[in-house]
Amino acid sequence: MKFALTLSLSLLLLVSAHAGEPKTVRLLTIGNSFSANATRHLGELAKAGGHTLIHRPLVIGGSSFQVHAEKAQKHEADPKDKAGVYGSGLGLKESLAADTWDYVTIQQASIKSHDFSTYQPHAGWLRDYVSQHAPKAKLLVHETWEYRKDDPRFTKPSTKEGEPKTQDEMYQGLRASYDKLAAEFGARIIPTGDAFHIVDNDPAWAYQTDTAFDPKKAKQPELPNQKNSLHVGWRWSKSKTSDKIVLGMDGHHANMAGEYLGACVWYEILFGESAVGNTFVPKGLDASFARYLQETAHKAVQARQ
Repeated sequence: MKFALTLSLSLLLLVSAHAGEPKTVRLLTIGNSFSANATRHLGELAKAGGHTLIHRPLVIGGSSFQVHAEKAQKHEADPKDKAGVYGSGLGLKESLAADTWDYVTIQQASIKSHDFSTYQPHAGWLRDYVSQHAPKAKLLVHETWEYRKDDPRFTKPSTKEGEPKTQDEMYQGLRASYDKLAAEFGARIIPTGDAFHIVDNDPAWAYQTDTAFDPKKAKQPELPNQKNSLHVGWRWSKSKTSDKIVLGMDGHHANMAGEYLGACVWYEILFGESAVGNTFVPKGLDASFARYLQETAHKAVQARQ
């Protein structure tokens, strides 16, 4: 009995040592739907890891560095101008000063992420503004992700010069652009895009396009096989112009698996410990796939060390 108690105590101490000390992280994200996707499950991962997350998201759908910078500039020019505030009623200046943030993140709009010419001067303006109004916060650059391989951007590529025609071209462009920005700022990258790219190119786990599915002939509720997709993909939903249910394709935004992968990457960066073995897994996500996503997030973060 004494041996059993001693063994149990030893195991408990081992687990406690592995888990690390509880941390409280204060995070402000300046982003869009992609930052919302990537942090969807972050609080739950933090709680399961014994930590606390205090998060204020500043989200404008589809917004770029320019959109956020110009909103702050409008607020500076006229604090009463509603175009200068977020849904909370506060401008960026007040949001930055509202707490002693540990981290503030910025990111480019995904559609422009491959093109570094769209980053500046607005990203630099935001960096300086964050430094001025949240001087104790560390600035992090969130590397967003490539679209799904069967997204219209790639199945019907643009003829415009510089536009990526494949998933890999988009990734190579966005990685180079985010790397260049982070180097200029001396800031750390949150490599969500790297993690997505690893999964999208894993022979055993990558999503494979269901070539037997014809969206023009599909009838509700028919959908293709979308196993292991990290993106929303094909879905039936209400039309924006009528009550009719229509088939649509969203190869941009993350689905549950993509959101979980993103959150695991953010968790490692913010809390300084591996997401591998974290007990939180969203309901409905396959356990073996979830474990693989944890390991992939860890791999992506470690590659940036």
